[in-house]
Amino acid sequence: MSADPQLLAEEIEFKTKPLQGYWAILVSVVALSWCLFQLWIASPLPFSIGWGILIDVPKRAIHLAFAMSLCFLLYGARESHRRRNYVAKWDLLLALVAVSVTLYVPLAYANIVERHGMLLDATWLGVSWPVEMIIGLLGVALLLEATRRALGLPLVIVSLVFLVYSVFGQSMPELISHKGVSLERLVGYHWLGGEAIFGIPLDVSVSFVFLFVLFGALLERAGAGKYFLDLAFAMVGRYRGGPAKASILASAMTGTISGSSIANVVTTGTFTIPVMRKMGMPAIKAGAIEVAASTNGQLMPPIMGAAAFIMAEYIGISYMEVVKAAIVPALISYLALLYISHLEALKLDLKGMPKADIPHLWRTFIGGIHYLLPIIVLIYLLMVKRWTPGSAVFYSILLLMGMILVQHFWRPNQNDDSMGQRLIAGFSDVMQGMISGTRNMVTIGVAVATAGIIVGAVSSTGLNNAMVGLVEAIAGNNIYLLLGLTALLCLVLGIGLPTTANYLVVASLMAGVLVELGSAAGLTLPIIAVHLFVFYFGLLADDTPPVCLAAYAASAISRADPIKTGIQAFAYDIRTAILPFVFIFNPQLLLIGVTSWWHGISVFLVSLVAILSFSSATQGWLLIGNRWYESLLLLLATWILFLPNAAMSQIWPEFKTLEFNTFTQGQLTLAEGQKVRLHITRHTNYGDRFKLFVFPANSAGPFSAEDLGMSLAYEEQEGWVVESLGYLSPAEAVGIDYSDSVTSIDIESLDRPAREWAFVPAFVLIGLVWLNQRRRRRHQTQHLQHHLKQEA
Repeated sequence: MSADPQLLAEEIEFKTKPLQGYWAILVSVVALSWCLFQLWIASPLPFSIGWGILIDVPKRAIHLAFAMSLCFLLYGARESHRRRNYVAKWDLLLALVAVSVTLYVPLAYANIVERHGMLLDATWLGVSWPVEMIIGLLGVALLLEATRRALGLPLVIVSLVFLVYSVFGQSMPELISHKGVSLERLVGYHWLGGEAIFGIPLDVSVSFVFLFVLFGALLERAGAGKYFLDLAFAMVGRYRGGPAKASILASAMTGTISGSSIANVVTTGTFTIPVMRKMGMPAIKAGAIEVAASTNGQLMPPIMGAAAFIMAEYIGISYMEVVKAAIVPALISYLALLYISHLEALKLDLKGMPKADIPHLWRTFIGGIHYLLPIIVLIYLLMVKRWTPGSAVFYSILLLMGMILVQHFWRPNQNDDSMGQRLIAGFSDVMQGMISGTRNMVTIGVAVATAGIIVGAVSSTGLNNAMVGLVEAIAGNNIYLLLGLTALLCLVLGIGLPTTANYLVVASLMAGVLVELGSAAGLTLPIIAVHLFVFYFGLLADDTPPVCLAAYAASAISRADPIKTGIQAFAYDIRTAILPFVFIFNPQLLLIGVTSWWHGISVFLVSLVAILSFSSATQGWLLIGNRWYESLLLLLATWILFLPNAAMSQIWPEFKTLEFNTFTQGQLTLAEGQKVRLHITRHTNYGDRFKLFVFPANSAGPFSAEDLGMSLAYEEQEGWVVESLGYLSPAEAVGIDYSDSVTSIDIESLDRPAREWAFVPAFVLIGLVWLNQRRRRRHQTQHLQHHLKQEA
């Protein structure tokens, strides 16, 4: 394994060839050209001079052409080929063909649009050739081959399954069958249109992701990674288990600008893991802490592993709404990991670092404060000026490039370099950062393009609607089982897919299903909560054995077993795994429904206490080792703090059941905004489905079925059945259907105490455990002192 962090990351995650000579120069030229193209389309210059303006699909195609060409140049067809320091003739040919068939799209785009999906045939030597059919099939095949080389078989297999499903839909089981898509339509839709391969995922990669990855690479090239690491050691190095805490802080800071768990591990772990081991932490735990910290780096805004931008485009909300929703879970997750590292230090009786080895805090902060300037400018443009992410990061990149050039002039001139030599060195650093950032984009580019096949197949076949019936049949309207299946699907797919591709695949399949079936279970699931749920479990796959690449990266440094490192890292990350379930049932964790700053701060503080309580329970330690009942009490307190509504419902139910005749005879009277809940049974070919629909009263007064836009009729065997539905009525809007049986009705309890009262017993439980452990620790200390006196 290489000692260089960048090369180590590529060896573990990317497996690129160690190219030398003119091959390395060729790759650098292509990478630099791609970077300049991205900066050109992000800049205002094309619009200022009226030249070089590209619309959506053509610029996406050029983006993919660069990604595929670099993929064939950098990745060998087989494992043995990846050790070569040259590009084989076949790989060069494949790169040229990939560029040709991909660039056909922008070159012929105007003509493609005019033909409205009809593929072009050409006559040559008296024979009619399906030119665009051949180009499209070649393009899809080469994209899948590029994906296989860069990411392995899993994403390729999943994509092929969806392509086969698209063509042979009529032969599928009834629940997911469709009329089938012809091969001509399939090729035209996926390769020549803007809805599948060249759809939203690739558009986000073009518009935002490339620039943010470039920003992170340039910041790392400037020296920010070392600055964050030194700053973290200066801040927490003197405390118990200081190196572990420094590793977590450094990974959090690096995570704000990095989109890769593996890159985060090797950037910070190269320095922190050896220091953790030196201070007495076992190799497995040292590597696991680094893995947990680096994996969670993708949770940290503003980049979030590129998912923040894709999520915003996919859902149709602003980027700032995604950042707002993600910030509290990310912060409490990292603070809990810091707390876990402190508990491990207590268990192992670790000390802080020697004062001589700790950088001076103020001098370290001031010495690299210029590294914070581009980040501050980026956040200011995004959050204060409300610029688009692409414009904000473009100008931040320009500032960062200028900073890299300038810092070569203010550093001490130890080698007596001339001004010209310093300028050349500065430009060299900028170019190396651009090349490094571009190389990091190759896997992302092909991954999101291939994920576009799945997204396109789902939308073109209507699978998203069919999935509702399929999952409903499997989960039986059990929202907990449905969430568990979704989490498991994310973890399984995450074995072979990068986080962004994993998110795209599962979100396209399951997000709408979760929202609809959640509604049928009486839950209002915010769409952002559902998408973050999918995203969280996708990134947790990075430290979930057996394929846990981040753990392999850490074990390459710690020399520990990678599987054991992955298992320990997942044990640390259980705190992160519970958060998606929390914000599904308590959206306030995502600041949804939060009405003021004080309300937001209270949500943050209560959630922080809850996750620290959970961490103490799972780690078996608060002040001293937990007894079994203390861990149970801490888990109970965690549940109450995270889900106060559910806890309160155990004593004061949120809804009370009414006599059904009160509703059918129009004798029900409600207060304005008071909620009504209808229990419905739906008879299907696959058994009865039980649903729950909630309606708020628009005004105070009598409430009946007519207010929901439906009428009921009594039948001997079925009871009260929906006889008619008004067009666009409230009942139709939520999914009530003809022949549904309304079995009972609940109304909201208005005299129920505020859910915040549930916090009181939770804090009491935590306090009792703390006092009990404090008393036991005092007794243990007294006993130890007495024993030492006797020995003396």
